[in-house]
Amino acid sequence: MRSLTERKHQQQVAVADEVVKAYGRRDNAVHALRGVSATFSAGQFTAIMGPSGSGKSTFLHCMSGLDPVTSGSIRIGDLEITALSRTELTKLRRERMGFVFQAFNLLPILTAEENIRLTGRLGGRRADESWFATIVDSLGLRGRLRHRPAELSGGQQQRVAVARALLTRPEVLFADEPTGNLDSKSGTEVLGFLRNAVDSFQQTVVMVTHDPVAASYADRVLFLVDGRIVDELSGPTRDLVHARMRRLEG
Repeated sequence: MRSLTERKHQQQVAVADEVVKAYGRRDNAVHALRGVSATFSAGQFTAIMGPSGSGKSTFLHCMSGLDPVTSGSIRIGDLEITALSRTELTKLRRERMGFVFQAFNLLPILTAEENIRLTGRLGGRRADESWFATIVDSLGLRGRLRHRPAELSGGQQQRVAVARALLTRPEVLFADEPTGNLDSKSGTEVLGFLRNAVDSFQQTVVMVTHDPVAASYADRVLFLVDGRIVDELSGPTRDLVHARMRRLEG
């Protein structure tokens, strides 16, 4: 009999099938993605890496419906998202996705608690107070809830962003360079929280990063070059990721 972890990883949360993203038309078209296919399973932490201009952020934006695809299919659960309207995509992102970006994207006039609760309130959903308390305590934010972003360190602001992303219990959390604006200590803390969300809460995380240390927190790494997935690494370590990136860039 398969373990719970093995069964959990079989559940497909997000799937890309032959995704193409091109800017411009015909002979002038520039292809950011060239037939990318990938599957992201429940309770799995995936890092996406590649040289500058490889298409990794474009892929993340397409997967989350922030950027329309030129062709191909993207599914979140059993829902094909490429034909959804803007209104439907907005509803989908609020209800079934979480986001953490390099920029913290906190509203300066709101407290940390108000920022954490914002996405749920915009979607008209009442927060599970027990879950709110679990997230706040696991992120060490209990004593910072009444502070506004300007009164928080960069690491604390990003933890607020992570809490906001997790509060709605998203099917998948997309993170785009979440440690890019942080010092090494704060970055390590945020990566540890994302890893804990996978291990303790069975959260699915898809993270774009250029940092081998950040990628080493993932279960696997997908490598993009020129808009194509060219390699995959399971059980990544900093040294293995660094070596793979040097080979790809060379």
